[in-house]
Amino acid sequence: MVAPMHAAHADILNALQRHGITFPDYPPLDRPGNPRGVGAARAHPMQGVLKYHGMTDWAWRIAYLPSISVCNNAAYTLTLVEFDPDLPDDVAIIGGVMATGRDLERVKQSLDAVRRAAHLTTRARVTSKNVARGGKTGKGLGTSASGSAALAMAAIAAALGPEATLNTRFASSMARLLAGSGCRSVTGGVSLWLSYPGIAPEDSFALRLDNANQLADMRLITVPIDSRIGLKTELAHTEAPNSPFFKCWMLNRRAETLRCIDAVQAGDWQTVGRLAELDSIQLHAVTMTGSEDDKIFAWEPENLTLFRACNALRAKGVPVYASTDTGPTVVLLTHRNAVDQVASHVRALGFDAIEGDIGGPAHLVDVEQARQELAR
Repeated sequence: MVAPMHAAHADILNALQRHGITFPDYPPLDRPGNPRGVGAARAHPMQGVLKYHGMTDWAWRIAYLPSISVCNNAAYTLTLVEFDPDLPDDVAIIGGVMATGRDLERVKQSLDAVRRAAHLTTRARVTSKNVARGGKTGKGLGTSASGSAALAMAAIAAALGPEATLNTRFASSMARLLAGSGCRSVTGGVSLWLSYPGIAPEDSFALRLDNANQLADMRLITVPIDSRIGLKTELAHTEAPNSPFFKCWMLNRRAETLRCIDAVQAGDWQTVGRLAELDSIQLHAVTMTGSEDDKIFAWEPENLTLFRACNALRAKGVPVYASTDTGPTVVLLTHRNAVDQVASHVRALGFDAIEGDIGGPAHLVDVEQARQELAR
């Protein structure tokens, strides 16, 4: 699959060039960082349009296929990183709980990458929390992506200075190392993550497609739903490539990505919505067929209700499309003029409906303000 996916990558780069979408060079990393640096950042979660599952390289978190998502301002992650030479090891407090095991390992992996870039050995203290409008995120809202982006941005600012975060190719490459989708939370809006088997780590990064605010009419309605099976995204990444449908999903991605790029440039939010809904179904078809014995049924019964509700609303002329990522939480993509009607319909079905907009890129925040908010 390397050859066709490499060829697809070349076609995608050509399409970006045709639309005038550029990206910076990977920066030279030739100066020492600050062993006592401090930084804080905020990032939004993302909602998949063209999703991904599976890692062809777990160490560098390289995906089998490119992916596209839209950032969602229904929530954000705030993260503070403090390098301290007196610390014997890295410490991470996430949502008020000390991170251990695999959670801490993933944080350390991201910090290690920044340390290598900054020629540092200093350990760090990380404090982070997710904040959701309505107080509920459910499973599948994409907060691992916002957490990854906020961690990378804060760590880069602390180690190399705020100006280093301006290179989105570098920042998104660092954010990829905790959760792959974190690279797209760095760039914000509707973003594309370039990836294929064998790609060089510095060439696997995210870039924003809607830089001219082409999708200003699109609105997001988040319907948080908890997973009753305690779903872990990393398990889905492990199982999905075993699906008999996985290679077909990969091979379709070239045409879908090119179509999505063209749609965003044309301000065609409905094509973006159609792709997001269709790929939600494809993602779960792949996920559910990755094992012969312990199949991952990531949706909950509520998902069928919401997908059918979208069909019913579209039959009445109301434009709305349902998108899910690994978990059951649903994000509805609709037009600004239809928000009230869609939200009222969803609430009448007994669901929470959190109205929102396209979220912007990850950004640095004042360190002292971050300390105060994290202490609350």
